[in-house]
Amino acid sequence: MPFTRYAEVGRVVLVNYGPESGKIATIVDIVDQNKCLIDGPQDITGVVRQVIPFSRIALTDLTVKIQRNARAKTLKAAWAEADTLNKWEATSWAKKLAAKKKRASLSDFDRFKVMVAKKQKSAIIAKKMEELAA
Repeated sequence: MPFTRYAEVGRVVLVNYGPESGKIATIVDIVDQNKCLIDGPQDITGVVRQVIPFSRIALTDLTVKIQRNARAKTLKAAWAEADTLNKWEATSWAKKLAAKKKRASLSDFDRFKVMVAKKQKSAIIAKKMEELAA
């Protein structure tokens, strides 16, 4: 299978380090072989326009059709046209991140309830397997 995730203008990226960690943005311009200019747009994703190293971002499969150094207004319109935020939330990558965030925010009692539910589920499965074997 050929490589398809190129660092290109319009590529949607996930910031994986720093204060913007966990947020998605769009590559607006390539600065050099180590850095790129990204922009949220800020009112949609909360990421301000900034230069960031490629080591701090992860490329996604999503792209937005924009010109190099597009304004924030143009970028926002392109995101709305391509329905990028909904496409991102439908990916398994985004769902895993959301589940991880939810698990991290559980209280001690919530973790206890999850443990009890898992025990009940495994007991039901074991009982059914026993019935099927007999």
